[in-house]
Amino acid sequence: MPSSFIDLRSDTVTKPTNEMRQAMFDAEVGDDVYGDDLTVLKLQEMAAKLLGKEAALFVPSGTMGNLICVLNHCSQFGSEMILGDECHIHIHEQGGCATLARVHSRTVPTQSDGTLLLKDIEQRIRIEKDNDHFPVTKLVCLENTHNRMGGKVLTVEYIESVGKLCQQYGLKLHMDGARLMNAAVKLDVEPAKLVQSCDSISFCLSKGLAAPVGSLIVGTREFILQSKRLRKVLGGGMRQAGVLAAAGIISLTQMPKLLKLDHENAKLLAEGLSKIDGCEINPEKDVQTNMVFFLLNSDKLRMDAQTFANILKNDHGILVSVPGKFKCRFVTYYMITKDNIEYVVEQVRHILENNKNII
Repeated sequence: MPSSFIDLRSDTVTKPTNEMRQAMFDAEVGDDVYGDDLTVLKLQEMAAKLLGKEAALFVPSGTMGNLICVLNHCSQFGSEMILGDECHIHIHEQGGCATLARVHSRTVPTQSDGTLLLKDIEQRIRIEKDNDHFPVTKLVCLENTHNRMGGKVLTVEYIESVGKLCQQYGLKLHMDGARLMNAAVKLDVEPAKLVQSCDSISFCLSKGLAAPVGSLIVGTREFILQSKRLRKVLGGGMRQAGVLAAAGIISLTQMPKLLKLDHENAKLLAEGLSKIDGCEINPEKDVQTNMVFFLLNSDKLRMDAQTFANILKNDHGILVSVPGKFKCRFVTYYMITKDNIEYVVEQVRHILENNKNII
């Protein structure tokens, strides 16, 4: 993709910072499958400490991280997990938990704030574990921030309430924390406090934290030891991975402080879009972190979201995601400036004002 584009499709398009590139060049490496890559070991130790857990494991992607955690928690044949019907694991990870982990998914409605109602979770727990007709409930999965709900943040209090429910029924709690650091920054809490009720966490380095590759799994030493075996069988043993882990260290030490600016830019973008006729978004209600979802008013405009995206790209050099027929998504990150935001708002206004339906 040409560098001249303002790419707001996702925060996965971040480029490594200059500091990351230098750290990668200088990285001390070994063979991580043998466990002797010192840079990877340092990154894992930092991640475990950051989240208040015993150990961590560097993996190539968030999808692999989630799959490993589900495989680990649901090793018993005929296991089931409870998760939201709009969560990333269920929608965007190719059904790997079913096809590879052979784990049954029992979904509950995802609320507009990204939460799952406690009563909905509890109603779906298989209490009769000896009943041959049913799978055995083993795991509950949450997502923070919640992608499809617009980057919404789960609070410490809510996560603790789900954790207590899991303890009551002997279940494990996994957090898909792909953008966990965005949630911590939004709530102004330590990441460890945010996941203290979770048995496992996966979080990405390659989104707003700007590393080129990688995620981390965090949990107990025993859990991580088994996760390392699962990583190997899934093809995730990366050998001299210190070159990548070096960028991840910068992600943990330098990039979280920039996330607040990403959130401010997202709110600025949302406020600008809200003033454009034909663009539907409530900045206060809809935008909490770095994601800006908005709808094109189909009654006022003679275009759908894909047509809008094509015009933005071809005529104005702006890239946007299209998650629905009339739904669009912009995502901010450290490379997106206030000037970029102002330019995007003006181009969106130009496009929509010139493409209204004739009534």
